[in-house]
Amino acid sequence: MDDFTDFYAAQFHGVTVQVFAYTGDLPLAQDIAQEAFTRAVMRWEKLRSYDDPAAWVRRVAFNLAASRWRRGRIAAAYVRRQRAEHVEGPSPDRVALARALATLPERHRRAVILHYLADMSIADIARQENVPANTVKSWLHRARTELAAQLGDLREVSS
Repeated sequence: MDDFTDFYAAQFHGVTVQVFAYTGDLPLAQDIAQEAFTRAVMRWEKLRSYDDPAAWVRRVAFNLAASRWRRGRIAAAYVRRQRAEHVEGPSPDRVALARALATLPERHRRAVILHYLADMSIADIARQENVPANTVKSWLHRARTELAAQLGDLREVSS
């Protein structure tokens, strides 16, 4: 078969059926077979001297199918990793605490956050804020008093 058109006409259906059996997807098998034959026509001068040029086309087609399968698997894994996970919203207590913290003066709020959330000592906070330790103690005392008043009122309302 020196003529590519004759080769294509004789082999396309068989290659397509084989790729379809491999992939289970007829339109995909047709696309892959077409791509394999497109690559073959570009190399036809060399391929026509092979004992079985159809074997080369089948190998290319199976490689293309495997490559598409791998890309699809990688894409599916990427999509799975990108899914938004459902995370429950904050509890009513956390919302109430955030609102109460927002009402505190900035320095008092910062002292509470650094002491209770960042687990910093009063001395560390004093160094960071460049104030005496007794000032930090005062901020914490005032902040706790205000938070207790606000959160205590909230607990009475929710009861």
